[in-house]
Amino acid sequence: MSKKDNERGQSQISKYVWIINAVYQAGKITYEELNEKWLDDDISNGKSLPKRTFDRWREAILDMFGIFIDNERKGEYCYFIQNEDDIKNNGIRSWIFNTYSVTNTLASCLGIKDRILLEYVPSGQEYLQPIIEAMKENHMLNITYYSYWRNEEYNFDVQPYCVKLYRQRWYMVALSEGYDEPRIYALDRIRQLSVTDVTFKMPKNWSAEQYFDGCFGIIANKDIHKQIIKLKVMADQARYIRDLPLHESQQEIERNDDYSIFQYYLRPQFDFVQELLHSGDAIEVLQPSSLRHEMAEIVNNMHNIYNNNKS
Repeated sequence: MSKKDNERGQSQISKYVWIINAVYQAGKITYEELNEKWLDDDISNGKSLPKRTFDRWREAILDMFGIFIDNERKGEYCYFIQNEDDIKNNGIRSWIFNTYSVTNTLASCLGIKDRILLEYVPSGQEYLQPIIEAMKENHMLNITYYSYWRNEEYNFDVQPYCVKLYRQRWYMVALSEGYDEPRIYALDRIRQLSVTDVTFKMPKNWSAEQYFDGCFGIIANKDIHKQIIKLKVMADQARYIRDLPLHESQQEIERNDDYSIFQYYLRPQFDFVQELLHSGDAIEVLQPSSLRHEMAEIVNNMHNIYNNNKS
């Protein structure tokens, strides 16, 4: 594909994203109202959006994003997103759409690029495409992987089961030689990767969603069972947690001027404990007692470290 063709393709995707955003934000919108919004935006270059073109784009949007823009076929014949929940939920369609939307916005803001700061994403994402291609055809991978714990590199074959994005890093769940259960590998620790000609069979009952069921982040220790967890959160911190839940199971079961109590149903694993520590004294574990004792022990150890190193 030439550079010109690529730019044309990116421009077309920008138009699809614009259409999705316009319909999604409106909830319901007539073709005439949509065309008015289109003409008011620089993306139109002052040209109307023909009805026939809009209908073609709706089909392309369904094929590319899995988003179905339907028509009520009554009253004002308003358009709406039939599967709106797919955008709201934390699924691949939502992620693709949001990624394109952000890319669209950033591409139109190059004139102020020095005023837009982004988070660094480790280079491990370069292996994402070959991993996904291998997953499509169930091909095994040969990887050279660096272990933080042993400070060594290892070369071995794996069966790629799924990939997951967490805290700006991509991870791969894969079954490797000598293990009965899949393990988790960070893509930024892969030194070399190649797709082999050897194929494997995915276990029929294996599910990525079930594998991470009840997990807070990327750790999936099945020895730690899901539990009801209650956190007392100071009012200022509660505002942040209310707007950006710690976990999909979050429920606010009590609220007053000083604090809120949030309830969760998850596995209290290492990454969840680290998240709680990140909030310092703004969060107190009320339940279960085992997690409360674990937090108390960590805090006590920290106190001893700082107390023994007074200058």
